[in-house]
Amino acid sequence: MNLPVWFVWALLSAVFAAGTAIFAKIGIRGVDSDLATLVRTFIIFFVLAAYVAAMGKWSNPLHLPGKTWLFLSLSALATGASWVCYFRALQIGEASKVAPVDKLSLVLVALFAFVFLGERPNLREWSGIACVALGVVILAFKK
Repeated sequence: MNLPVWFVWALLSAVFAAGTAIFAKIGIRGVDSDLATLVRTFIIFFVLAAYVAAMGKWSNPLHLPGKTWLFLSLSALATGASWVCYFRALQIGEASKVAPVDKLSLVLVALFAFVFLGERPNLREWSGIACVALGVVILAFKK
């Protein structure tokens, strides 16, 4: 099967986006999610520091556990890789086809959460996940 180049980039974007959610989920255990978000995205979103301070959620990020730093770092790397792949796919493919493939991250997060986090969606939820996957295929390969 010879896949279009944009599809490969969009698929990689979905994989990395799914990794972002999983790594962040592991990384924020026992840590305020706003502080975790600040650590992960501090280069781009300096304004979040002001928000965290204003909300009284500030604590010294250097005191976060090593595991938190590891998984928030992996989450940040996965986010960056996802953005690079997404924009590459958009550059060479049609947005109406690239964007749905990027949303495969919804399906991949469910699968990764099942495998790595022990989450167990019920039959109704798996049906919805399957519908998303089918919708991606229908939208991505339209004529």
